[in-house]
Amino acid sequence: MTDFPDTWRKPPFIRNTLLRRGLWIAIAAYVVFTMATLPIDWERVSAGMGRAAKIFSGAFPPSFARADLLIDGFMESLKIALLATVAGVALSIPIAFCAARNIAPMPVYYLGRATIIIARSFHPVIVAIIFVKAVGFGPFAGVLTLTVYSIGFVAKLLAERIEEIDFGQVEAMRSAGAPFFSTLVYAIAPQILARQIGLSIYQLDSNLRASAVVGLVGAGGIGATLANAFGRYDYDFALAITMVIVGVILVSEAISGVIREKVA
Repeated sequence: MTDFPDTWRKPPFIRNTLLRRGLWIAIAAYVVFTMATLPIDWERVSAGMGRAAKIFSGAFPPSFARADLLIDGFMESLKIALLATVAGVALSIPIAFCAARNIAPMPVYYLGRATIIIARSFHPVIVAIIFVKAVGFGPFAGVLTLTVYSIGFVAKLLAERIEEIDFGQVEAMRSAGAPFFSTLVYAIAPQILARQIGLSIYQLDSNLRASAVVGLVGAGGIGATLANAFGRYDYDFALAITMVIVGVILVSEAISGVIREKVA
């Protein structure tokens, strides 16, 4: 009998053993080199541990004495997330159609893809800083920031879904002489509707989380309330805000998960 293994093992991604081990050694060497060359002030890190301990000791127990400020900040974040989601999804739909290779002419396709790439190129905090400088502090900068953030995510995934549709329905309507807009509405839109609803719900949940982050740089919402609490050294109030943020995100994640299952 020949000696064959009793179980199947997935072959490695790199079959050459010497090359595979050399790659791991190179990665490990790069990590060591990076850690050795980073300008880390270990004395400052050590001193920061003591300051962190003071912050945590001052944060307990959390204080909900100024619940009115907390509620106002959260409601502002909710409004920012809702407006940004509606605006972002509304803009993402035509951009996604333009960025789908199977239905858009090449010049339009490249324009749509370029728009998505630009929207995805920058972190929301960077975009928030730009809009805060452009339109000033407050929730309007947050709405603009999260609208751009929504376009980068929703338009990309929706365009990929359009490229995966059953094109037979499109060809049938074209052969019947249907105009382009009617083909989009009656042949393509029904096939992407479930994905569109799921993406919209997920983006609302994501915008609610992101609104707390962009608020730290002045784009309104509960993040601005949190930044002000830290600025006043009200660590107990800051902890209360953080607990509310985590609780709201957990609830919104559970609700959005249930809704996505219903529409899937």
